[in-house]
Order: sequence, then structure tokens, then C-alpha cells
Amino acid sequence: MNSEDPTHSLAAPDPKRDWIPSSLDLRDTWFPMAYGAEIGIRPVRRIVHAQDVYLWRENGRIRAAEFRPELVSQMLTRASAFTGGSAYYPVHERYGYVWVWYGDPERAHEGLIPLIPFLPADGAGIPRYTQRSVRFDASTALSVENLIDLTHADFLHANTIGDGQSESDVVEFSSTSETLTRTRIVTRKSVAPVMRWIGGVRAQYQDLRAVLHVHLRNNLCISYPSFTPGYAIPNVQPFVPVGRHRSRVDQTNYTVHAPAPFRWLMPRISYIIQPQDNAVLRPQNARYLAAGQPRDMSSRFDAPGNRYRVLMARLAERQRQGDFSYGADADPARDIADILGMHG
Repeated sequence: MNSEDPTHSLAAPDPKRDWIPSSLDLRDTWFPMAYGAEIGIRPVRRIVHAQDVYLWRENGRIRAAEFRPELVSQMLTRASAFTGGSAYYPVHERYGYVWVWYGDPERAHEGLIPLIPFLPADGAGIPRYTQRSVRFDASTALSVENLIDLTHADFLHANTIGDGQSESDVVEFSSTSETLTRTRIVTRKSVAPVMRWIGGVRAQYQDLRAVLHVHLRNNLCISYPSFTPGYAIPNVQPFVPVGRHRSRVDQTNYTVHAPAPFRWLMPRISYIIQPQDNAVLRPQNARYLAAGQPRDMSSRFDAPGNRYRVLMARLAERQRQGDFSYGADADPARDIADILGMHG
């Protein structure tokens, strides 16, 4: 508990520190705050929901604290409920990321770290060329909705990923109380320019099966798009909420099984796509966060995004009532390889 305010609790956050709208501030979850390869003895500062997180290694052990390591002992009176008054967050390394628990530290459990089936759990052998960091001038929820609507890529990113021309385009989705899975199946789609330019795909058309699995609490997006002819481009996009108008994404585009030079160059596409997405997200964000706005115009492709909003609202309301437990249908450590379509 916060020693400055004995009544402070996670169910009733301090408004001076928790200035994120409660509907977007979901707790008792692990956030992948940084790549493990980035963290050494010198502390690195990150932010989640306006909370400072300092990461460093001490005698080989990863540490995470609210304050710089040399100040921890002096700042204990200001330590928050997020660290149980100790100033240290629960922290764990997995899949090449440093995961920090945001919520009640007594409820932290490694089994609540989402399973990412295509990445080695110990992070060994993940090449640095697969890891790229980008930022968006928008809340995490809006950024994730943009990703859920994969059809936006046909318009914003047509010069890299490909246009909207196809023989058929089907979008399906399913959900639990803690996750949303969207599947898009496209037949005879115009070949993605990036695959033609650097992937060696000479066909005129290709089929696409793209699965996106979203963990709601921490907005961790696990994606498995597979192109035929072409390659699978498994990737992880963890949208870490910095503030109301900023989110950070330490992406892993795990292209190690694709041929060269595609495997090396494809992860760099993030630096082309991010400015295109950000140009659309930035002006939308204020309206997205405002209450009482008119309903959006929508199409048949928007159903997964609409379900995402409903699920987020339900989870936020449950947490406002003081219930931070995971639902009976929630299993972050579940193996989703079959859901992603990794086995054919």
C-alpha cells in the first residue's frame, strides 16, 4: 500500500498519478516493457499508464522499480500500491521481452504471461533485426482498433502490403472475456509489393490467411499472416500505454524462416507503415477519448472492432467494481498455435 495514503488502493487510483480514463486503464496484467537485449546495468526508463518504470540488471538479475536504482531507498515513502510499497515491480523475462506487472503485486503470477507460440520462451536466438520499436500518437485502444481493422492496410499501405483487389474477402472473429481473435481469409489477392520486390514472389495473385489474437488487458497483439505463394510473417505488437495520447510498440517480426533478403528487410517495414498509421490516428485520438460522440459509420469488416469495444467496456466495468480476477474462459498461457493456423 502507499505509505503516504493508507486508503490508496488499486480499485480507487490516485487521480494525480492515474490520469488515464478508467475505461482504458486495465490492471493486473503483464506489460512487455522492453526488449531484454536493451537492458544492461545502466537503468532504462519506460512509462505505463503514467507510472515510471526503471529497468536494469543487477548481478545479472533483471530489476524493475518506480525510481532510479540509486534513489529507491530514499523514495520508499512515495512508493505506490503498484509495488506494494516496496518500490520494486514484479518482473520476468520471456520471449525476448522484459515483462512488468501492472496491478496488485500480490496477484502477480508468471502463468498470466501470454503464450507466444512462435518465439522461444527463453528468448535465445531471437535476432535483433526482427525487433523494431515504433510509437503512435494515440491511445492504445485506438491503435489496437486500427490493427484489428486489417482492411485499412489495403488503403493506407497499398504500396507495401498490397491493395484491396481480390476474388473474395472474409472476416471472422471469436472472443472470450479476455481475448479477441480476428481471422481474415482472402483469395486471389494482388501480390503484396514488398513480397514482389524483396521476397521473390513472381505470381500475379496470392492467397492470404491472417489471424490476429488480442489480449485485452495489456493489448498484446499476436499476429500470424500467411501468404500463398509467399511466406508466413509471424509478429508480436505489444501496445504499451504511455499516456492518453501515446503508445509504444516494441515489435518482433519473426521472419527467421523466410529467405534472405526478405527476412532482414521485412521488419524494417515498420518504419514505413508507422508514419502512415500515425497520420490517421493522431487527429482521431481526442474524439475517440471524448464521451458522447456520435456512433461511427461502419461496414461488415468493423464487427471485430465493435466487439473489441464491448469487451473492453465490460472488463473495465468489472474492474471499476473491484473485480480484477481473470474469467473462467481466460487462460493467457493457452497454446494458440492452432488458433493462429501455424500447423497448416
